[in-house]
Amino acid sequence: MARPSRYPLELRRRAVRMVAEVRDDYPNETAALQAVTEKLGIGSRETLRNWVKQHEIDAGQRPGTTTEESAQLKALKKENAELKRANEILKAAASFFAAELDRPHARS
Repeated sequence: MARPSRYPLELRRRAVRMVAEVRDDYPNETAALQAVTEKLGIGSRETLRNWVKQHEIDAGQRPGTTTEESAQLKALKKENAELKRANEILKAAASFFAAELDRPHARS
């Protein structure tokens, strides 16, 4: 799963737009990414490349998991982990109570 970006959403959108606008002005995509990265002060060219790729996925121009689907998967995984933990607690409680029932008790 992707981590939340430390960059504001508007900066990411602006950077993706800029790459699309200047792509034809450079000999290859890497040079265009580098130029936009330097102009906006983004950490790395790879970060910008990932933003462009995710934008293309979200726009349906490229196969992959959309941001919304990714968020849904993350929520389901979290819920699944919580349910597994609750199940383990219930198993432990059932085991404890079964042992208590089997143990001889002193009558008062």
